Amino acid sequence: MTDEIHLTINGKSVQAPAGTTIHKAAQLIGISIPTICFFDHCTANAICRICVVEVHGARTLIPSCVATISEGMVVETSTPRVNLSRRTILEMLASSVDLSEAPEILSLLKEYQADQNRFPDSQRRTPELIDDNPMYIRDYEKCILCWRCVQVCADDAQYAYAINFKNRGYHTEISTFYNISMPESTCVFCGQCVGVCPTGALKPKKQWLMEKGYTSDEIMSLTRSERKKKLNAHQKTANNSDGGEQC
Repeated sequence: MTDEIHLTINGKSVQAPAGTTIHKAAQLIGISIPTICFFDHCTANAICRICVVEVHGARTLIPSCVATISEGMVVETSTPRVNLSRRTILEMLASSVDLSEAPEILSLLKEYQADQNRFPDSQRRTPELIDDNPMYIRDYEKCILCWRCVQVCADDAQYAYAINFKNRGYHTEISTFYNISMPESTCVFCGQCVGVCPTGALKPKKQWLMEKGYTSDEIMSLTRSERKKKLNAHQKTANNSDGGEQC
């Protein structure tokens, strides 16, 4: 039988099975803790730190999406220290990333009264948009490095391992291995990475083209044209290879 843990969150008593995270325990009593990188169907990695809470007796703020509950724990989810931490993280994100298509984060910016111009000398992330396949585009100017796409492509769902982090620090980006194009990678174009992206950094190609003003007929024509171009290129390569063997 699973042991039940008793704790207090924001002055309310709650009990939950051992191994439950603080985030899930809070949900049991109707307390919502904000998250960005966390996704119910992905492994929690506490990357964004928006979900931090204050635990009595702990020196630092605790990421609630990975920290498990313990007997007698006392948790506060909205103290001045917690709110300052969340606001600062949001301000740093706004200073370097295009959040224009991240409604959940924009809502948090408003809720925590974050000043999007707090860091006027910050350097914006402006990598070039990658349009290398007929299924979706990669606009990493909008990427917050939440890791959701990497996780669903790996052990959490697809086991394709087509993408991962590259570089370090400010220059960290999501990329294919050796920076090859997506069609050359192990990507199976399942679309799960697009589905879990919270910021529009990954977007279906058709949606992207429609936002640029293309009609459905134009998009279909463009898609067929691209396909024909690729088939012709493939045939040309095959012919050259055959000719080389005959010489």
